Amino acid sequence: MIERYTLPEMGKIWTDSAKFQSWLKVEIAACEANFSLGKIPENAMKEIRSNAKFDESRIAEIEKEVKHDVIAFLTSVNEFVGDSGRYIHVGMTSSDVLDTGLSLQLKDSCELLSEEIENLENEVRLLARKHKNTLMIGRSHAIHGEPISFGFKLAGWLAEIIRNKKRLLTLKESVAIGQISGAMGTYANTNPKVEQITCDLLGLKPDTASTQVISRDRHAEYVQTIALVGASLDRFATEIRNLQRTDVLEVEEGFTKGQKGSSAMPHKRNPIRSERVSGLARILRSYVLTALDNVPLWHERDISHSSNERIMLPDVSICLHFMLREMKDIVSNLEVYPKNMLKNLNIYGGVIFSQKVLLLLVEKGLSREKAYSLVQKNAHQAWNTENGNFKQNIERDNEIMDFIDQSDLEECFNPSIHLNNLSVIWEKLGI
Repeated sequence: MIERYTLPEMGKIWTDSAKFQSWLKVEIAACEANFSLGKIPENAMKEIRSNAKFDESRIAEIEKEVKHDVIAFLTSVNEFVGDSGRYIHVGMTSSDVLDTGLSLQLKDSCELLSEEIENLENEVRLLARKHKNTLMIGRSHAIHGEPISFGFKLAGWLAEIIRNKKRLLTLKESVAIGQISGAMGTYANTNPKVEQITCDLLGLKPDTASTQVISRDRHAEYVQTIALVGASLDRFATEIRNLQRTDVLEVEEGFTKGQKGSSAMPHKRNPIRSERVSGLARILRSYVLTALDNVPLWHERDISHSSNERIMLPDVSICLHFMLREMKDIVSNLEVYPKNMLKNLNIYGGVIFSQKVLLLLVEKGLSREKAYSLVQKNAHQAWNTENGNFKQNIERDNEIMDFIDQSDLEECFNPSIHLNNLSVIWEKLGI
């Protein structure tokens, strides 16, 4: 078994050196497959195992002349191997090396992304557990709705992160595909067993029916999944940015000693890291169209996909890896302000409890239409009015108080009631 190629940092997976190393792994694995089938003499296989290597500068030098990266790579390898190099790349086409090597890089990338999203999951879970009962206002259309808890908001993030973690695991299986099927993908010049053995050695599965390339729907799935995970991070970042607004200030990014928010305004504490995540998510989404455009190649292959993939696949992989780390740090250092949450929740004398008052009136026998009209009138009188107080307005409305008593009304304005049934969420997520 050939040792799987792993690297500690995402950027290193996408260096030229790592790319050539993945190609070399494919070529050596294919030679091992041919050797096991009796197609390569033992002494030649020993030489290949011992001497097969490459020189990056030499590859660049050769490519200037031949204008073909795989030929340049093979030439460099053969300069190290010598006569036994004639057994390398037998029956193969360039895309067997390019696409199978690329699959190794994609697979390793998925593993690193899975590690980072699990780290984020753990941080969000901790914060959600801490704030299960931290009351705040829920908003729809950016307008105050009804009470929720900050933990409940984070539970929604956590559920989405868990879904994305599963998507990345599924994606790893989708891209961990190899091919050693030769020109057009027909195995005309190579035994199909070579493909199976090679892929087994590399920890990949043989493609079901490749052409001369591995079909680009797999790579499009890779980019789309990464963009989707990025969109989730954008959602979390956008929420933090909104909650950090001066007129809201319910949470705030950690602000380190010596940090400056503005060259002109010393008071500024800006959500720059969340803004960074939102901005990078746009880059990920912008690549989706390119990845989809790569799917309809001409006939059994062209290379219109090759040029943009050299930019796109490293970009999206490195970008999301950074974004996951950035969001994990944002969450772990997030400042939460429960007092401001309560202050915002109680603005205008509890106008957000209007539905509870409405339902109480209906329960007491008033028609829904009449109850709605009475409650809306008192709510609108409090809304955006200096010192407006919805509860006091209700208490002064005899038409309403004739139907209810004070104790019933007090219960309507108890925000903790809105958290009574959240245990079902906590149980589902293990919070």
